[in-house]
Amino acid sequence: MRLLILGGPRFLGDHLLTAARARGHEVTLFHRGRHSTATADAETILGDRNADLAKLRGRTWDAAIDTCGYHPRAVRASAEALSAAVERYIFISSVSVYSDALDESAPLETLSAEELRQADAIDVTGTVSAATYGKLYGPLKALCERVAEEVLPGRVLSIRPGVIAGPRDYTDRLTYWAVRVARGGEVLAPEPPDRSVQLIDARDLSEWIVAMAEARATGIYNAAGPPVTMADLLESCRAASGSDASWTWVSEPFLLTERVTPWTELPLWLPAEASQRRPALTILSARKAVERGLRFRPLHDTIAATLQWFSEERRELRAGLTAEREWELLRSWHASTG
Repeated sequence: MRLLILGGPRFLGDHLLTAARARGHEVTLFHRGRHSTATADAETILGDRNADLAKLRGRTWDAAIDTCGYHPRAVRASAEALSAAVERYIFISSVSVYSDALDESAPLETLSAEELRQADAIDVTGTVSAATYGKLYGPLKALCERVAEEVLPGRVLSIRPGVIAGPRDYTDRLTYWAVRVARGGEVLAPEPPDRSVQLIDARDLSEWIVAMAEARATGIYNAAGPPVTMADLLESCRAASGSDASWTWVSEPFLLTERVTPWTELPLWLPAEASQRRPALTILSARKAVERGLRFRPLHDTIAATLQWFSEERRELRAGLTAEREWELLRSWHASTG
């Protein structure tokens, strides 16, 4: 097959490229050139999807995989530009489209009239404040799905992943925990220990997406890994690294009082109220995708590969508590609990 990947090879795009090449497919990358790929000889067309779609004219592919569509205007432009050039349009959406989710039949997030005006004012580059991005991300992804289907009816495959993890994950959501536990010692962990976490390895997701492209699949599919508890996640990190780490479980009221930022200072942690508003992050059903061949490698393998990759990166973590902040929080917690 001939595949076109829209978006840079920073994380998922690179794994998609690897998976496609491993199965003998020809791949063209279309991105701005801000990030490199491990596959140096991949055909690359440098350009901005908001200004340079004309560079794709005169070419045909069996499928396009849109990894970076965020604003409906940009997705509409891409789908229209490729309508005669591709047989299938695969849109990488998000579980954030759900207002309350268990499976693909759940209702989707919507925008109020004011939010629609706000979204319409966003530059198509997607450059917005973090607060605005977080508020509009899910509803805009849902609109992107709708737009793609409007332009290419019956030819769109929308994938709604949960939290994607593994090597090359620049968000450091799983990476923080793997690296922190590998460092050993007393680790601050957010209660409760049995809180559910769902992760999907980017390599598993990529291999399945390529297989779905081969099958010329259409429709909507959730893609999330099996739920594990936070305690099990930490234990898997300790087993993968062989460290002497131990856990100090800290209560939600304490974390909120200390103004610990959910999801960034403590990756994968959301307060109970936020979790109830966003259940798709922890209890999403991927049964439909599993029935179509989605498979999951052991969590231990994902953690080990992430640690190996990060050791080669030689950079600072972009998420998680600093050592100083964690020490201060642990000291305050022990003082408050006597």
